[in-house]
Amino acid sequence: MENNKSFTKNKLMKQMLFRFIALYIFLFTLGCSKQPLFILSSREDNDLYVTLKNNGVNCLRFDTPEAAIDHAAEGSGVLILSDNYPETTTTLDASFFEKAKGKNLKMYIEYPSFVPGTKLGEPHPTTLERVVVTTDTIEGISKMQVLVIHDCYYLPVSKKNPFLSVAKVAGFDRAVYGLGDDSSAILFEEDGGKLLVSTTKLSQFIQARYAPKSSMQAIWSFILNRLEGGKAPLRKLDWTAEVRSTYSCDEKLPDNAVRLAVLRGIDWYTKSKMLLSEQGWNEYKQLWNLNDSNILATSDGVIDIAAPQPKAQAGDGSLGVLEGIVSEIHQDGSQPTRWWLRTDCNGESSLAFAFRWKMDGDNRSKQVAGNLLDWLYFKSGLFQDDSLKANYGLLFWAPGNTQALYQDNDIRAILSCMGTSSLINTDRWDEVLVKNILGNFRTTGINGFRGSRLENPDLLRNGWQSYWNKNTVNLRPHYEAWIWASYLWLYDKTKWEPLLKKTEKAIRLTMEAYPDNWKWSNGIQQERGRMLLPLAWLIRVDDRPEYRTWLKQLADDIEKCQDVSGAIREELGALDRGKYKPPGSNEEYGTKEAPLIQTNGDCVADLLYTCNFTFLGLHEAYAVTGDEQYKRMSDKLAEFLVRIQIKSDKHSNLDGGWFRAFDYRQWEYYGANADAGWGAWCIETGWTQAWIPAVLAMRELNKNLWDITLNSKVNKRFEDIRKQMIPDDIL
Repeated sequence: MENNKSFTKNKLMKQMLFRFIALYIFLFTLGCSKQPLFILSSREDNDLYVTLKNNGVNCLRFDTPEAAIDHAAEGSGVLILSDNYPETTTTLDASFFEKAKGKNLKMYIEYPSFVPGTKLGEPHPTTLERVVVTTDTIEGISKMQVLVIHDCYYLPVSKKNPFLSVAKVAGFDRAVYGLGDDSSAILFEEDGGKLLVSTTKLSQFIQARYAPKSSMQAIWSFILNRLEGGKAPLRKLDWTAEVRSTYSCDEKLPDNAVRLAVLRGIDWYTKSKMLLSEQGWNEYKQLWNLNDSNILATSDGVIDIAAPQPKAQAGDGSLGVLEGIVSEIHQDGSQPTRWWLRTDCNGESSLAFAFRWKMDGDNRSKQVAGNLLDWLYFKSGLFQDDSLKANYGLLFWAPGNTQALYQDNDIRAILSCMGTSSLINTDRWDEVLVKNILGNFRTTGINGFRGSRLENPDLLRNGWQSYWNKNTVNLRPHYEAWIWASYLWLYDKTKWEPLLKKTEKAIRLTMEAYPDNWKWSNGIQQERGRMLLPLAWLIRVDDRPEYRTWLKQLADDIEKCQDVSGAIREELGALDRGKYKPPGSNEEYGTKEAPLIQTNGDCVADLLYTCNFTFLGLHEAYAVTGDEQYKRMSDKLAEFLVRIQIKSDKHSNLDGGWFRAFDYRQWEYYGANADAGWGAWCIETGWTQAWIPAVLAMRELNKNLWDITLNSKVNKRFEDIRKQMIPDDIL
């Protein structure tokens, strides 16, 4: 009897277990087969579809709009995304909308060929236009906030109260002057809110690098919430940008982070094909319509200097280095190359490669460094070595441009020549180095100022002595300050008094005028940063308390704008003293050089005009004074620059670089793209890409530029060259 009871009990337990398992399988199957939250019509690689899947959002994709609504359940949310943007619109017709209405669907459609009751224009490309938020109903972004939809094509349409519009607007991240009359709706609603229409492709936000990321997150949260009937919690999608900073603002840096940043920064030149090979040089001549006989001729007509990368692999520096990457971003996320062979970029890049060799013994880097200087001074024809001409000792700007003579161009080549010569221990360029410095000095006026630029035809006509005797005063450190550093350096090597006397006068006039009477180019911050180097080197040759006070005064004002991240915030001076002011109207946006900010307080760092040059100035200031303030500022700036170096697995010509504008509040590359030549997403081989790795390398080597060049032997050739270029009777 006991055995029978035990058998019956076991049987009942097994039956209960089987029923439990069956119920579990039924419920699990029911959960798995529940209706997806969203139905999409899109390609499988569409950014939104991939992002939804990666964020665990239940959705189902179909290849055509018709298939999507056929499979959509009553009242569900459907997204019809553009597959052939911008070439063709998304093909829709009246029957499609009738079927969707019959199923009471809530829909988002983009770049449509047809919307009932709405007249859509033909696809239209943007040039300087940006997208503006024109509603207060999108949580996370505010009305008049600016978004960047790169390489945007849209269907012109007039709608009242759209959510997003496109227009040419001035401002950093807000349309400060409103929309204007040329705006067109980008995102609007129809059919009582059941239909959201985008006249462009909002769903390629990763590939085309739409910005800022947080704003795009807010827009997609809004759209998805509308498709869910406005009842579900907002969904914040996340994704990894294809072009981003190497490190976040707060993650721990590896011990070798600085060394890696230098190596990646120099390797960028090769990956981006900035170093021209023979084939690349032939491409250059074809673009500019140049040949070997007219290589220095000023080109006539307008030439588009933005073009794809060279087809050939990178060269070894013997044919020069290109200017950089253009700020324009295409729909596939790529950016064109800027096809200039600027003399300053070639000099600066030489120094960067020389430091790479000094840091890790890479022989190719040493070869490239020497080849670039040889190209610059001996092979390019850009260095003027005819002693009978007034432009003797000066550098033309680039092949195809023989008009403008900037001392600010020459000094970046000069400083780099000093450093490269010393690093690789050669006097090969000593003679041209002295000529280059004195060519600028003899065209400097009695007060130590030369003016923002000279025009070569005027110089040849008037003679250099007319500039030597000129009563010029130009309180613009951006143009004037660094060349003074070279005069102080040459004075230290030769003790030729006019170099010190004239330079000290210019520095004194400049600092006595600070800040109220300074003129500024793209902002006052860059002017402060450019004064640090000559002041540091003035202390090297004539250490006085007054000079140290001037240096500290500038550093104090810069530090007031240094963020906890290390970024140095851009700042404007008095607007009546500015040369390239923020746009004063929407119409002015993008028509000339301009700052990255609209007003003081905009949280952006400029790596083309300010942070890069300030970095060297702070480094040299600490080296001569030992003042911990300069070290503190330099340390913070170094960490910031290491963190924000570009990381991209997809775009090798960007990986390892530094763009011009970084928004340290949003921690991404972003800024007003108003500058007609050098926008927020440009990379400049010399100003930015050379000086940042060079100073980082000096920090790794525990060196500074003054000490590295201390044993230069330029004095051996100085007196003969000086008497030829600036005879005693002139003095």
